[in-house]
Amino acid sequence: MNKLERGDQFDLEALRKQVSDVEARGNAGQEHSSGPIEINPYARQIAEQFRDGTRSPVIVIGQLRLLELLALFSIALIVHYFWPGDGSDTLLVRAGMAAIASALTGVALQIADTYTIPALRAKLRLMPRIVAAWTIALVLTIGLFALIRGTTWAMVDAYLPWFIAGALFLATERFLVAYGIRNWARNGVMERRAVIVGGGEPAKELIRMLEQQADNDIRICGIFDDRGEKRSPIMVAGYPKLGTVAELVEFVRLTRIDMLIIALPLSAEARIFDLLKKLWVLPVDIRLAAHANRLRFRPRAYSHVGAVPMLDIFKKPIRDWDSVAKRGFDIFFTLIALALLWPLMVATAIAIKATSEGPVFFMQKRHGFNNEVINVFKFRSMYTNMADPTGKAAVVKGDPRVTRVGKFIRKTSIDELPQLFNVLRGELSLVGPRPHAVLAQARDRAFADVVEGYFARHRVKPGVTGWAQINGWRGEVDNDEKIKFRTAYDLYYIENWSLWFDLKILFLTPIRLLNMENAY
Repeated sequence: MNKLERGDQFDLEALRKQVSDVEARGNAGQEHSSGPIEINPYARQIAEQFRDGTRSPVIVIGQLRLLELLALFSIALIVHYFWPGDGSDTLLVRAGMAAIASALTGVALQIADTYTIPALRAKLRLMPRIVAAWTIALVLTIGLFALIRGTTWAMVDAYLPWFIAGALFLATERFLVAYGIRNWARNGVMERRAVIVGGGEPAKELIRMLEQQADNDIRICGIFDDRGEKRSPIMVAGYPKLGTVAELVEFVRLTRIDMLIIALPLSAEARIFDLLKKLWVLPVDIRLAAHANRLRFRPRAYSHVGAVPMLDIFKKPIRDWDSVAKRGFDIFFTLIALALLWPLMVATAIAIKATSEGPVFFMQKRHGFNNEVINVFKFRSMYTNMADPTGKAAVVKGDPRVTRVGKFIRKTSIDELPQLFNVLRGELSLVGPRPHAVLAQARDRAFADVVEGYFARHRVKPGVTGWAQINGWRGEVDNDEKIKFRTAYDLYYIENWSLWFDLKILFLTPIRLLNMENAY
């Protein structure tokens, strides 16, 4: 992949000035987790180039599989309609043959290694392999049905147009797909964005190896390193060093980065461990480049970026098709909840309006996915002139700011129901770590200062309900232990996520909320 498209001409002196004070601050207490770290203007300029998301290769390949399966099935039925042969094949028989042939073609194309991005980018090189896969699948299907039903030459003649139509479709479709993927790669729509952690010769060697890969889909967005210029130059193989590792955390939160590649030898164990303590809170893949290590593990221990071996340290949770399944889960059950609960929501709105002045809804800024700030909807439960949009002053037992209606809807969590609209907007999930107000505190200390790795909760979308809530960790956070246990339960949920786990939490929520002990 080419270097940064708008960053080929670097002003070295300007860049040197930008990062020199950053390096001086690197170990001077800049790593306070309670607030965002200000990255230098040059890094922010680069971050602006990568704000928009990209198309996931896994999703694109999955969609292509489905397209080919449905298209080959449909082609068989269309050909049967226009060329029925001797009429011995009924529509039901041809549909069965079409289903088997389409499925076998998918298997054959997988065995032929044609469902990879490099393969999909090739316009003509793999065409014989693709046609051969289709031929083998169709011959096996016809042979199977011939053994079961017998066959005639007239029937074989009817299968020839089917073979030609399927082959023409696959050839044309794969040619167009190759053109589209190449175009997406040029425009940055379909690429894997990576940041290299660590500079010097290891990073330079890694970059050279990645650039030499045929059909490389990695876009290097920059380099971050805590070391000074003597040990880590501000330019490595044409890519700029954008700041320190502490700034990297904020950089990733401003962009859509797919992976962090640590370019350090395995012998630098202490330094790698220190880096991981800072970086594991991010919703990205974290890999350790193993190209320069003499120590070799079993082949299955490695993943590969092209031909470059990597050791997977952390993987992004709920990714690719899992994220699609979770989004479908959210929309389906949210629509059901709104259909069932709208009378309760209307009654609550009337009660709020009738008993106190002010709007029905209350919006509060909270931390969302990847630490983004989102506006979360709630039914207003406080007097308007006493409301606290920042969430800094938590509600306590007998709080005079809470209205009469507010006390009831807070205890029963009815005040949270408008967050279903946040789910439909894609800002929240039905199930996940509960979003906390941006200035939420435990005894005058920000949650992030109480719990190490607190922001790892934000590696997934926050939820309307969660594992911590149904286990009793809801309501006021008046001591350090409460936020520590809440965070521990949230992290357990992230590491053990499944749709069944979401379903379990969702159906246990109304039962567990009957315990109103900690809600006021």
